[in-house]
Amino acid sequence: MFTKSAKYHLGQIVRHKKHPFRGVVFDVDPEFSNTDEWYESIPEDSRPHKEQPYYHLLAENDHSFYVAYVSEQNLIKDYSGEPVGHPDVQDLFGPFQDGHYSIHFQMN
Repeated sequence: MFTKSAKYHLGQIVRHKKHPFRGVVFDVDPEFSNTDEWYESIPEDSRPHKEQPYYHLLAENDHSFYVAYVSEQNLIKDYSGEPVGHPDVQDLFGPFQDGHYSIHFQMN
C-alpha cells in the first residue's frame, strides 16, 4: 500500500498548463476516478497517467464558467492574486483572502 498526497488544496486557485483556464479546487481524488469514456476521449499522446491526484475545479476562461476535472501534472499554481468569478464559488467557499478561498462547506 502507498500513500498519495495532493500538491494543491481545497480553496486554492490553480491554472492549467496547456489550456487557457483557471479555477478553484473544490475536491480531490487521490487517483483518476472518472469514466473510461472520459479518459479515452483525451488524445492518447497527451493522456495523463491515472495514478496521480485529479482535481475538481470550479473553472473559468474568457468565455464561460464550468466544472473541470484535471490531473495534477497539468496544473500549476495561479499567482494572479485574483478571485475566480465562477457563480458557484459562494456556495462552497467563504471569503477570498491572501490568494485563496476559505472552506465554507461541511465535509462528510
